[in-house]
Amino acid sequence: MELRTKFGQHVRETRISRGMTIEALAQDAGLSYSYLGEIERGLRNPTLAVIEGLAASLAVQPHTLLLP
Repeated sequence: MELRTKFGQHVRETRISRGMTIEALAQDAGLSYSYLGEIERGLRNPTLAVIEGLAASLAVQPHTLLLP
Protein backbone atom coordinates (compact mmCIF):
# COMPACT_ATOMS: atom_id res chain seq x y z
CA MET A 1 0.00 0.00 0.00
CA GLU A 2 1.31 3.46 -0.88
CA LEU A 3 2.41 5.77 1.90
CA ARG A 4 -0.11 8.44 0.89
CA THR A 5 -2.95 5.90 1.13
CA LYS A 6 -1.80 4.77 4.56
CA PHE A 7 -1.40 8.39 5.66
CA GLY A 8 -4.94 9.17 4.54
CA GLN A 9 -6.29 6.19 6.46
CA HIS A 10 -4.48 7.33 9.60
CA VAL A 11 -5.89 10.85 9.23
CA ARG A 12 -9.43 9.50 8.78
CA GLU A 13 -9.17 7.03 11.69
CA THR A 14 -7.72 9.68 14.00
CA ARG A 15 -10.34 12.24 12.96
CA ILE A 16 -13.19 9.80 13.58
CA SER A 17 -11.75 8.65 16.90
CA ARG A 18 -11.80 12.29 18.03
CA GLY A 19 -15.39 12.75 16.91
CA MET A 20 -14.50 15.35 14.29
CA THR A 21 -16.28 15.84 11.01
CA ILE A 22 -14.25 16.23 7.87
CA GLU A 23 -15.51 19.81 7.65
CA ALA A 24 -14.38 20.63 11.20
CA LEU A 25 -10.90 19.19 10.69
CA ALA A 26 -10.52 20.90 7.32
CA GLN A 27 -11.51 24.26 8.78
CA ASP A 28 -9.20 23.88 11.77
CA ALA A 29 -6.27 22.86 9.53
CA GLY A 30 -6.99 25.62 6.98
CA LEU A 31 -7.91 23.26 4.16
CA SER A 32 -10.97 22.76 2.01
CA TYR A 33 -13.03 19.73 2.98
CA SER A 34 -12.79 18.39 -0.59
CA TYR A 35 -8.98 18.56 -0.48
CA LEU A 36 -8.97 16.81 2.90
CA GLY A 37 -11.29 14.14 1.50
CA GLU A 38 -8.83 13.51 -1.32
CA ILE A 39 -6.01 13.22 1.23
CA GLU A 40 -8.04 10.71 3.24
CA ARG A 41 -8.69 8.65 0.10
CA GLY A 42 -4.99 8.69 -0.83
CA LEU A 43 -5.49 10.78 -3.94
CA ARG A 44 -3.26 13.70 -2.89
CA ASN A 45 0.35 14.08 -1.84
CA PRO A 46 0.19 16.57 1.02
CA THR A 47 3.12 18.87 1.71
CA LEU A 48 4.99 18.75 5.00
CA ALA A 49 3.20 21.95 6.02
CA VAL A 50 -0.18 20.27 5.45
CA ILE A 51 0.93 17.19 7.40
CA GLU A 52 2.06 19.40 10.28
CA GLY A 53 -1.23 21.32 10.22
CA LEU A 54 -3.33 18.16 10.25
CA ALA A 55 -1.27 16.68 13.06
CA ALA A 56 -1.64 19.85 15.13
CA SER A 57 -5.41 19.92 14.54
CA LEU A 58 -5.64 16.24 15.53
CA ALA A 59 -3.33 16.78 18.55
CA VAL A 60 -0.85 14.09 17.46
CA GLN A 61 2.80 14.10 16.42
CA PRO A 62 3.16 14.26 12.62
CA HIS A 63 5.14 11.02 12.45
CA THR A 64 2.24 9.05 13.95
CA LEU A 65 0.21 9.76 10.82
CA LEU A 66 2.97 8.24 8.69
CA LEU A 67 3.46 4.98 10.56
CA PRO A 68 2.73 1.75 8.68
